[in-house]
Amino acid sequence: MASPTSPTTEVSSGTLKRTKIVLLGDQSVGKTSLITRFMYDTFDNTYQATIGIDFLSKTLYLDDRTVRLQLWDTAGQERFRSLIPSYIRDSTVAIVVFDITNRQSFLSTTKWIDDVRSERGNDVMVVLVGNKADLSDKRQVTLEEATAKAQDLSIMFMETSAKAGHNVKSLFKKIAMSLPGMEKDSQNADTQNTKIDVTSPPPNEVPEASQCQC
Repeated sequence: MASPTSPTTEVSSGTLKRTKIVLLGDQSVGKTSLITRFMYDTFDNTYQATIGIDFLSKTLYLDDRTVRLQLWDTAGQERFRSLIPSYIRDSTVAIVVFDITNRQSFLSTTKWIDDVRSERGNDVMVVLVGNKADLSDKRQVTLEEATAKAQDLSIMFMETSAKAGHNVKSLFKKIAMSLPGMEKDSQNADTQNTKIDVTSPPPNEVPEASQCQC
């Protein structure tokens, strides 16, 4: 008598679903650093501008399924803007990143989100991310202001620190749980995604940053 098929067997025997996630935002807001922290759990203090488009892939293991995330890191420099629409076009998720210590980068998120909507309409999940939360003493964008913008646009919002590793894994897990076809799981998750406490980092992850090039 054959034994029942386990979830693990189902994952290995089927085609692993791939989800394309494109990261957008102005130069030096921390898009590459977020990916590096998520992929390798490391942070590089040396800033190097992304040239064109970089691509990385990682498998995320959830409680009852496995998701293959394709992370597309885009350049924030104006001279690369013409490349970006073609990468947005077939994306499932667009993460629009700003630097909480740089108000202009926050204002620019409107332009980036408009770019996403013009290419994908409502067939894409848009996530607003305020990075460099470890530099809250230099904050130029309040949590309330960013939260209000996300609520007005009906999109997910989270503050992160690529340098301290704060909320980075939570961000990608929450995205994975909210993907189309996983609504049942996301209903059981914490739906209050707009209020993130960045003043109490996890143990051993206390931000120590006087200057951040992330």
